[in-house]
Amino acid sequence: MKVMAQMAMVMNLDKCIGCHTCSVTCKQAWTNRSGTEYVWFNNVETRPGLGYPRGYENQDEWKGGWIRKADGRITLRAGGRFRKLATIFSNPKMPSLQDYYEPWTYDYDTLLNAPAQKNFPVARPYSIISGKPMNVSWSANWDDDLGGSKEHAVKDEMLKGIEDKVKFEFEQTFMFYLPRICEHCLNPSCAASCPSGAIYKRSEDGIVLVDQDRCRGWRMCISGCPYKKVYFNHKTGKAEKCTFCYPRIEVGLPTVCSETCVGRLRYIGLVLYDADQVLAAASVENDTDLYAAQRACFLDPADPEVRKAARAAGIPQDWIRAAQRSPVWKLINTYQVALPLHPEYRTMPMVWYIPPLSPVVDVIRDTGHDAEDAGNLFAAIEALRIPVEYLANLFTAGDVAPVEGVLRKLAAMRSYMRERTLGHEPGPAIAEAVGMSEEDLYEMFRLLAIAKYADRYVIPPAHAEQAHALEELATDCALDFDGGPGMGGLGAGSGPVGEGSGALTPVAVENFRMLKERQTADSLVPGGSKKGRVNLLNWDGKGMPDGLFPEGTSGARDGKDE
Repeated sequence: MKVMAQMAMVMNLDKCIGCHTCSVTCKQAWTNRSGTEYVWFNNVETRPGLGYPRGYENQDEWKGGWIRKADGRITLRAGGRFRKLATIFSNPKMPSLQDYYEPWTYDYDTLLNAPAQKNFPVARPYSIISGKPMNVSWSANWDDDLGGSKEHAVKDEMLKGIEDKVKFEFEQTFMFYLPRICEHCLNPSCAASCPSGAIYKRSEDGIVLVDQDRCRGWRMCISGCPYKKVYFNHKTGKAEKCTFCYPRIEVGLPTVCSETCVGRLRYIGLVLYDADQVLAAASVENDTDLYAAQRACFLDPADPEVRKAARAAGIPQDWIRAAQRSPVWKLINTYQVALPLHPEYRTMPMVWYIPPLSPVVDVIRDTGHDAEDAGNLFAAIEALRIPVEYLANLFTAGDVAPVEGVLRKLAAMRSYMRERTLGHEPGPAIAEAVGMSEEDLYEMFRLLAIAKYADRYVIPPAHAEQAHALEELATDCALDFDGGPGMGGLGAGSGPVGEGSGALTPVAVENFRMLKERQTADSLVPGGSKKGRVNLLNWDGKGMPDGLFPEGTSGARDGKDE
């Protein structure tokens, strides 16, 4: 048994309202510069829909992920070393810019500086790439709220096999939102595809990163990733991807997308797994067995033998304790309500999802029946095959049984808590119907519905910090030049998006820690005088700290709510 630690995320899709706040804040933090205008490390898709890039789930076309050969070994779907060598200068299996979308801005000068005239001027869109006028025909979420579904959603790869059951009439279809980031897989095909070895998986926490110094722009990683979450910076010639906000993770802060999520749908925690079992789990014969095989790789942090092996592997004691408190472990293994995205790709993804019960509840409510009744919900899950089969295509390689099991648990929790809230005695029957106890059902409700910040994000600080890399130095990045990843939007010709982002703001680890203390404090202003030294960059908007206004003015406050 080789114990390793992995930072993982679970998203509760029933709580996603499709506001795209996570996408925008991630964009501002990581890709608000020239060369990455089309890049979204985090994007929110409306499903059913084609996703981003368009049709990325069609692996017959894009050749991403792994396939199992007849002899039981797995190999890259796009081919091995010789295939890579033959196509290294011309990679045909890669989405074009049109499959993502051609980034655009608007001719604001015409709109703002036009002289007085009878007709109101129009700000025409023009391409950021070519600078020529264009018609907007695609974007990162063209299917937003099923807006383009009449024309495009029928091409959704997940509808294969159930097309005859689906009626794409706007009033009768179902819809939910699917936020996506890099999966930071246990068996990443992007890393295996890279000829220069620039993509690597950190041994301490499992985060998958791109070494910008080693990247040569072959773009094989883009083809190899089945989720298409590796992007090409067309200005620097380097590959870039989601970093799981590792500078924040290292000091115990959640990712930017999690921190700013309006619905509080994300959970981050540590998972212990047996590295010796990963290859065997990814090589199981049937795609429908991959979900159970991956779960079997995870180790119970409460097991004394696992803790002993973890300490022997060099995992710190506070990390082991964090793994015991991990909400991700509870949702995946204790309650078994979280599912992986497309396990059939055999990459062993580590961003999991709680499938939405909303499509089923909405149908019951619209028919005039009680949408909170356990019997109605259980019967509807069995009868409404369309959303269940669609979810199975997304999360369990088409196996309906695990999805049904998760939805039944969510339905039981919903009905059980309704009875408790109304002052009734629900009894154990509802919990027993889904193989749970009343205590487990209630604890699952607390975690999914009302868990506080410290319960949703159990992130132990790193123990291997490099002091120089965490210093507040503007000269730390060797690629901080015009055209480099650290350019911060500076330099001539940096483009409309990059120019607006300004220079990099150096942030020391101490500032991260102060921000965390501020965000998790019970009071609005921590102890100590703040007079004359208010740092607005670290202010999170909670209340009005001392020193924000001069004393004696009407705006002066003591940090307390009125």
